[in-house]
Amino acid sequence: MGLSALYLLLGFCAGLPFYMFSTVLALRLTQHGVGIVMIGFFAWVTLLPTFKFLWAPLLDRYSVPGFGRFWGKRRGWIILSQLGIVSAMVAMALTSSDASLAVTALWAVLLAFWTTTLEVAADAWRIELAPTEQEQGPIVAANLWGYRTAMVAAGSGALIVADSSGWTAAYLVIAAAAFLPFPILVTMRGEPDASAGRTTALIQGLVASAAILLAAAAATALVGWLLLDLATSAGIGPKTDARLAVLLLAMLPFVAMALVLPKIRRAPPDAPIRRSAAIGPYVDVFWRYGYATLVILAFVSLYRMGDVLALTLSKPLVASLGYTLTQIGIADGAVALLSSMIGVALGGWLVTRWPQAWTLALGALAAAIGNWAFVWLAHQAAGPVVLYIATALDQFGNGLAGAVFVVYLSMLVNPRHPGAQYAFLSGFAFLLPRLLAGASGSMQQAIGYDGFFVLSGALSLASVLFLPVIGRLRPRAPDDEAV
Repeated sequence: MGLSALYLLLGFCAGLPFYMFSTVLALRLTQHGVGIVMIGFFAWVTLLPTFKFLWAPLLDRYSVPGFGRFWGKRRGWIILSQLGIVSAMVAMALTSSDASLAVTALWAVLLAFWTTTLEVAADAWRIELAPTEQEQGPIVAANLWGYRTAMVAAGSGALIVADSSGWTAAYLVIAAAAFLPFPILVTMRGEPDASAGRTTALIQGLVASAAILLAAAAATALVGWLLLDLATSAGIGPKTDARLAVLLLAMLPFVAMALVLPKIRRAPPDAPIRRSAAIGPYVDVFWRYGYATLVILAFVSLYRMGDVLALTLSKPLVASLGYTLTQIGIADGAVALLSSMIGVALGGWLVTRWPQAWTLALGALAAAIGNWAFVWLAHQAAGPVVLYIATALDQFGNGLAGAVFVVYLSMLVNPRHPGAQYAFLSGFAFLLPRLLAGASGSMQQAIGYDGFFVLSGALSLASVLFLPVIGRLRPRAPDDEAV
């Protein structure tokens, strides 16, 4: 299988679950009478990918027992992740009444965790297989085509099925679709050194996978119970205005990084913080870029802001305008898919021909226009044409910005630490947006839907102010750092 075809498939695997714990879940909660502030809190489930750097080094350093020998390190993790995705989605289907929001949150977090783990493994593999910008362009485009095709298929299909057969059927249908690529991945050629003992390796992998899935569920339940207990003790509830707390929390990473940067910049090649398997890959980012790292991280935090915030409240807005789940599903079908793929294709083509700063600027502008399209939609008479136009603008901008952004992040990565560093950079890029998304319900109550979407688009466009500096940044020349 060619690299583009492989990453089309992997993008499909990662894209199917995403809407099921974000946009589709928001509509499901809306239909069950959950308030807008609580729906905003559920957007914090999408914070989990932001913290993938916490376990990404494990995927670089270790293989899944059995699966690693049978399929190789990267594919072993991908296959385990697919098993986790399907099991979590089935659990969400069986608890689709949302009688207990804590249980709903548990399965949504697990679905997000396994989706993120799949992306970490696939991104590391992509950077290893295609280390240059010219090679990355078509592979990233193929990956995002698969990803966005799956997102649209899941979002559109789930809503149409839910409108006719209920939410349980909707989640079971998407769980079945998520399993479809599994036979293709498992029957691809295995690792050369897996010729001996394949049956034993496969059995060992299945047993280890079952144990890992159960352990992940138990750990998530325990952590969730502790967090809910702390939130209750702190008086956090459906009417809590979290905006100020979120903004203060979002500043902490930047303050912490500024404090440790001088020590990192002076660290010699044999310093423990640079050689550490746990933190060495992340320290390397700061060592190579120095204080410019703060500029890079501020830029990437703003760049996808509009898309993340729009994802949280766009469907509740559309539902409030009187559109049915089927109408929303149709708009999220062919219209969203075509416009998104055009955006991705254009972005993948431009990164191979235009200067980086110009492609990033165009992506930011397209993303902002996509957000502002929802303001326009809110002031039109309800009808399919205006819904299609707004959806197309949103998805085109999302696709274009996403393609150029993935290539930009990939070029920041040191090839020695592909999985961990890409996980850190892509995760941090969504930390501030997803923190603010959790307060989106409070924001909407304060400034309305119009103010919310005007602001979200303006924040994405504001990232272009960093481009004159971003375009001139170069990493520090490597020293004689030991491997």
